[in-house]
Amino acid sequence: MKIISWNVNGVRAVQSKGFAETLALLDADCILLQETKAQADQIDKALEGIDGYRIYSNCAERKGYSGVTILSRKEPLQIINDIGIVEHDREGRVIVAEFEHFFLLDVYVPNSGEALARLDYRQTWDHEFLAYCRQLQSKKALIVCGDFNVAHREIDIARPKPNYNKSAGYTQVEIDGFSRFIDAGLVDTFRHFHPDTVAYSWWSFRAGARARNVGWRIDYVLTSKALVGKVKQAFILPEITGSDHCPVGIEIDF
Repeated sequence: MKIISWNVNGVRAVQSKGFAETLALLDADCILLQETKAQADQIDKALEGIDGYRIYSNCAERKGYSGVTILSRKEPLQIINDIGIVEHDREGRVIVAEFEHFFLLDVYVPNSGEALARLDYRQTWDHEFLAYCRQLQSKKALIVCGDFNVAHREIDIARPKPNYNKSAGYTQVEIDGFSRFIDAGLVDTFRHFHPDTVAYSWWSFRAGARARNVGWRIDYVLTSKALVGKVKQAFILPEITGSDHCPVGIEIDF
């Protein structure tokens, strides 16, 4: 089973950049999108002509903002939107597909914002989202994919020192928040298979950052420890363009 996660930075924007052809090339069983920036009917229209997938979306109340979508070749047992906390749920950041042996969760974690204006909110989010993940894990194995908006270690960011505790996505509060997911028994699959590999999944649009590979690894596929032995490979696909993020993913046997 091939699972791909990709922050598309607007599903309607990426539609005009060879998106359908890219998805055909990726040939994934499940494709998890973040930051779709559209309502459900707009997403369905943008994905017209992409055959073989069922489409499930959770959208923000605010139009043109946030949003997550799962495309799945196999019909899930059920789809669950949100984590049950109104403050978070109005932003359309979580959708879960339940399958026989696992939950597949698609998440777009809040950015702490300019001047770290949302850092306190982000800390609350990390705590309450982790509690939700623990709740799912207590029922069956869990795969969590998405944009976590944090570079976990120095190796995950091209310029750690000038960004540390100054830039959203690389404060100690956010780093500690992500570490708690690892402590809770979720495994960062890419780092598990590639402990010393420098690879990024997001690059600023400014100053030719992508061409110079001045990036951040902020997109992850996490799995319950019970599933790690089933993961055949974990990968990042920087050659895939169309967004300021690139796809990340795993292949896993079930």
